[in-house]
Amino acid sequence: MSRHLMTACCSKISSIVISWKIALNFKDLHRENRMSLTPEWSRLLTEVRENSKELNSTPLLVRSFTSPDKSPGFLQPSLSDGTIRIMQWNVLAQGLCQTSDAFILCPNEALNWEFRQHHLLEELLTYQASIYCLQEVDHFDYFNSNLSKLGFEGVFYPKPDSPCLYEPNNNGPDGCAIFWDSTQLQLVSHDSFVLRRSSGSKTNQVAILCRFKVASGQAQGREFVCVTTHLKAKKHHAELRSQQGVDLEQTLCERAGDLPLVLCGDFNADPDETVVQVMKQSKLNLLSAYTLLSPSQEEPLFTTWKVRGGKKGGQEESVHTIDYLFFSKDKFHCVHLLEMPSEEQLRPNFLPSFAYPSDHLSLAADLKLID
Repeated sequence: MSRHLMTACCSKISSIVISWKIALNFKDLHRENRMSLTPEWSRLLTEVRENSKELNSTPLLVRSFTSPDKSPGFLQPSLSDGTIRIMQWNVLAQGLCQTSDAFILCPNEALNWEFRQHHLLEELLTYQASIYCLQEVDHFDYFNSNLSKLGFEGVFYPKPDSPCLYEPNNNGPDGCAIFWDSTQLQLVSHDSFVLRRSSGSKTNQVAILCRFKVASGQAQGREFVCVTTHLKAKKHHAELRSQQGVDLEQTLCERAGDLPLVLCGDFNADPDETVVQVMKQSKLNLLSAYTLLSPSQEEPLFTTWKVRGGKKGGQEESVHTIDYLFFSKDKFHCVHLLEMPSEEQLRPNFLPSFAYPSDHLSLAADLKLID
């Protein structure tokens, strides 16, 4: 057997083994969660999985929840005790993923909207959050029309000058979105705003702020604020991100007041960058949820792992932690967190792939309001 053929066979076997492990994980997860799904939720999730399978048999990468002390997590939080599940996710704009992003290890078929839309929705439905904070949304109507079947409402705010608009066959601008379960949470008010430089001039990045009131359970009547944002990309824009972070922090201090706060977003910044430290040292008293999974309170090793085509040929691998889920550490208790996958689970294509529809991993936390 030639070396090339042997390599191809090994790669194929590796893909089959990974798909088999993912499938087993999904079956265990679905079995654990079956009793907590409403008929409507179960029906939509089944429909989405079947639609995806018709196009490609690779199952979605599925993860489990864990608690900060590593004890097994429950798939469905109990709103009756004041626990709210919040998911943070950059879903990867369709207008960019097949053009300028150049994911050379990802089969082009896995990036087609016809296929990818089903895994995107399946990722949301699998973890049954009460609030979804999303970035790079350029198909808001798709998410809204499907989530509304389950009682969700949503708001969307596009970037002023979205790069999606300059791509052929685009679906409009990308931006941030927040969806919430209106059977559990009442929207008190919401505000959308463009982030500014220290000079006061507007940038091309935005944020959405929603104020919610818990509709039932132990925390009924209590209010909190949830915010999502997406800061400027590229390493050389660290100073601009810092200025955007200062503006965002000042705005939240003014508009959130003393209410419990959750801040989610793609900050495009590694943990040691200034903008992340601005949030961690803010008088808003924020804690980065995923540091609770580390004995030394470090962030995860990665929230994005992708391989792109290099400008001079070859490959450029990008492994970074740039997505965050912050919360008021004196007003919320973090009960569970969605585990991060291993390197083995992401191989051989990393992100995105047939097994995962975005170049960013979703984060999710069960946060309980402190009495």
